[in-house]
Amino acid sequence: MKVLVVGGGGREHALCWALKKSPEVSALLCAPGNAGIAGLAECLPVGAEDVEGLVSLAQERGIDFVVVGPEAALVKGIVDRLSDCGIPAFGPSAAAAALEGSKGFMKDLCAQEGIPTAAYGRFSDLAEAKAFLARQSIPVVVKADGLAAGKGVVIAESLEEAEATLEDFLSGNAFGEAGHEVVIEEFLEGEEASFFVLVDGETALPLASAQDHKRAYDGDEGPNTGGMGAYSPAPIVTPELTERIMAEIIGPTVRAMAARGMAYKGVLYAGLMIGAGGKAKLLEYNVRFGDPECQVLMMRLAGDILPALRASAEGGLAQVALQWRADPAMTVVMAAKGYPGAYDKGSEIKGLDSLEGESGVVVFHAGTKAGPNGEVLANGGRVLNVTALGSSLSEARDKAYAAIGKIDWPEGFCRRDIGWRALNR
Repeated sequence: MKVLVVGGGGREHALCWALKKSPEVSALLCAPGNAGIAGLAECLPVGAEDVEGLVSLAQERGIDFVVVGPEAALVKGIVDRLSDCGIPAFGPSAAAAALEGSKGFMKDLCAQEGIPTAAYGRFSDLAEAKAFLARQSIPVVVKADGLAAGKGVVIAESLEEAEATLEDFLSGNAFGEAGHEVVIEEFLEGEEASFFVLVDGETALPLASAQDHKRAYDGDEGPNTGGMGAYSPAPIVTPELTERIMAEIIGPTVRAMAARGMAYKGVLYAGLMIGAGGKAKLLEYNVRFGDPECQVLMMRLAGDILPALRASAEGGLAQVALQWRADPAMTVVMAAKGYPGAYDKGSEIKGLDSLEGESGVVVFHAGTKAGPNGEVLANGGRVLNVTALGSSLSEARDKAYAAIGKIDWPEGFCRRDIGWRALNR
């Protein structure tokens, strides 16, 4: 099969790395790709949000199957457009992608179906939002309704901060159209976990668990980011909790989407808060693999991912079984100094050659490009995902940070405490 992966980040590098192993893949293409992906796939200069350009590319190159990485193209309807052209693709329709494309839609569905989630209100009028806010406890969570690259969530520690966030979001200054409606919800205490399932419209197949680290700095300090590191498995997601999540959150969602005529297909990523007594509540849904969770999942996957992705798109997921390595995996994000705020691009990253072939270590490129002489240049906020597999989580951590020590990139930084919750258990 000729397979096209859409996207150019660390998630897509990990997906290409996994797909490259499939005996079914005769040619692997990626649009737009990055400097790391170029070693695995033919990279083509079509933007990950350019739906019509991507559809034309798939037609011109005779693509048999498309794997869509980022959420924006899914919300814009790339799977629908490809389907119209007879090209199967992994990911939800535009209608089903509203589970991520509109936080208000997701919260309303939870309320209607009795899915456990935080109490909330949704608003497009600033005065009404402030009136609701005045009745809430602090801290409180303010979310932009639409897509905001993982950054449209503010945990406000004061009423003043919450009001300023509302003004920023609803004015359009922060996220444009994505912030013209907001969700205000109660702050939930507990431990976050990332829970992934593949869905074919009816059947949901749980994947391995993972835990992300959203805050920029050690000790979970600083602003929210797209994710500064992850590990898998997450010890807090026990087999018993997995059963409850499937019964109380995933199952009702899949059935509700089908009943609404927008059957969900693709990967469904539930961001969960695990509270006292092991009770899980849904924080948010994402309609694509997490980034950087995808990196640790692909490291732990034993076997071929392509049949599962195809079954998700075409049906038959009930007949699919995935095998996972017992060894834990950890990924540490190296980001450009200043991220998630303003940062510079173009600095050279050295030392990556020294890690090639190192056992149990893969550096997935998240935001890189090739320089004029083949050098690797930083080209984003999150730039590298240094990922390691170990016989224990502490060994995976040690291998990941040892690899980071061999990378020469003064303009970058990383958290030094990835995995601390599990390691402290």
